[in-house]
Amino acid sequence: GALLALSKPPGLPILGRPGDLSLDALLPALRRRLGLAAELHVVKAPAREYSGLVLLSSCYHTTKKLQQFFTSARRRGQYPATYRAITVGVPAEVEGEICTGLCWQQQGDRAMVVPVPAPARRSLARKDVKITLTHYQVLSAVGGCALLQLQPRTGQWLHNSSTTQPCFRTPAISPSPCSSPAFPEQLQVHLTLLLCPALGDHEHSSHVGRVLGVPFFLTPETAPTRTQVLDEELLSRLGLSPRQLHHLPLHIHLQELVLP
Repeated sequence: GALLALSKPPGLPILGRPGDLSLDALLPALRRRLGLAAELHVVKAPAREYSGLVLLSSCYHTTKKLQQFFTSARRRGQYPATYRAITVGVPAEVEGEICTGLCWQQQGDRAMVVPVPAPARRSLARKDVKITLTHYQVLSAVGGCALLQLQPRTGQWLHNSSTTQPCFRTPAISPSPCSSPAFPEQLQVHLTLLLCPALGDHEHSSHVGRVLGVPFFLTPETAPTRTQVLDEELLSRLGLSPRQLHHLPLHIHLQELVLP
């Protein structure tokens, strides 16, 4: 079956309610525009707030085969998806891994993904908490910002580990298998644990505080969600005023998918 790759802008959801703008709602018009007889199916796509590669197929069996390939690749300890992100702050190490437990937690009237520093084995067994890992590499850095390559994974690959504390390893990639990432905000949370939030992250950037220019992590309970705060020099380079900051999109981009 035919495969089609396109680039999704940030803020466009994959699915939506009837009448809402979403990628799924646009597929019939795209199929007619391309003159395809069969319906288009989403094989792979980034989360709503991310931009980047969307893989579509006009064949149901091709869609299933590719989705099974992505699942199998993750179980073999491979990274089928590669993202790029611009961060506010530069990691201390040029390459490494961020691994920690993540779970959904209610914060006021909304649910957020939060790190769990020391998840109990029972919560892992119930899958209330999942151990997550992101391999990162600094590709370039200038003016206190960095361009990072990110490869996320999620699963039970640390269930035999002697520690469940958050860890930062450099530069090796864990060979243990893990399943599909279950948290659309995994990369954002991991970047805050690295003390380098993504540019345009208005959900989690408030969890990185600074004292005398030194960054430190703030728990979600002590740091309410707010529009990202940037210094005057960076605002000037971006050509933005403080009032325009809430329009700044999240700078995390799905750049590459490995195909069989």
